[in-house]
Amino acid sequence: MRTFINVNDIGPLDKAMAEAFEIKNDRYKYQHLGKNKTLMMIFFNNSLRTRLSTQKAAMNLGMNVIVLDVNAGAWKLETERGVIMDGDKSEHLLEAIPVMGCYCDIIGVRSFAGLTDREYDYAETVLQQFIKYSGRPVFAMETATVHPLQAFADLITIEEHKVVERPKVVLTWAPHCRALPQAVPNSFAQWMNAANVDLVITHPEGYELDPKFVAGARVEYDQKKAFEGADFIYAKNWSNPGVTNPADYGKITCEDRSWTVDTEHMSWTNNGKFMHCLPVRRNLIVTDDVIESPNSLVIPEAANREISCSVVLKRMLEAL
Repeated sequence: MRTFINVNDIGPLDKAMAEAFEIKNDRYKYQHLGKNKTLMMIFFNNSLRTRLSTQKAAMNLGMNVIVLDVNAGAWKLETERGVIMDGDKSEHLLEAIPVMGCYCDIIGVRSFAGLTDREYDYAETVLQQFIKYSGRPVFAMETATVHPLQAFADLITIEEHKVVERPKVVLTWAPHCRALPQAVPNSFAQWMNAANVDLVITHPEGYELDPKFVAGARVEYDQKKAFEGADFIYAKNWSNPGVTNPADYGKITCEDRSWTVDTEHMSWTNNGKFMHCLPVRRNLIVTDDVIESPNSLVIPEAANREISCSVVLKRMLEAL
């Protein structure tokens, strides 16, 4: 595996899931694969779970790890071609990337959407430059449009906690005070569509996700109807994707607090489990009583980030 961006990169999901549970039972089983191999983690944006879980997964596999924070301790990087570099950016990504490739065997990239230029974001401009110029296997640690490591961990968590063979899983929009990218909901929808679950997506009208990620998933604009009989509720905010109106891309066009997931919302479900990728704005996305309830899976979900990344890194090491 040379790249890991979307669900199709992982191959058959049943095999990937079996591998995940194998690794969870023995996290150091494949430590020999990473001996004398180096992972470089490149962060253009802040991180907690991704940084810690990815580094831990690499260490479990015997790898050396280099962490580069582009905006703290490195030259500011220009990412676009054709610009006259007479500002505060001292180095171009096109030189920096092949240099980075000289010092490692695998590269993980984290780079968020700018939320001003939809075409630029959805072309995955920064990530694609790493794939093209680094000469190394590259995986996404959340990008402008996807967060596959999170979605893989979400699927592992659902598999561990489901009580029926094909659970009903609801991805619900929730309000937020800042404009957030669509990466997490995009990947969650994509991975759930590929899995054996009944996926329903609920959000205010105008917040439709890109069809290439949601495919044929059911969309229900009535949140209560969507929640009815659900086994899992996955809450996440996203800014307007600009699908129905490109001029709205990246904007907050709805601030309806009635979408906040509270005890009443969860009462509509089939004793549903609550999920969120974290970090979460309490009492905006979800109320204290829901996230602290026995049905909250946010901590096991975060813990499984180590497992999803271990599978990805193992596959990449085996292909070197």
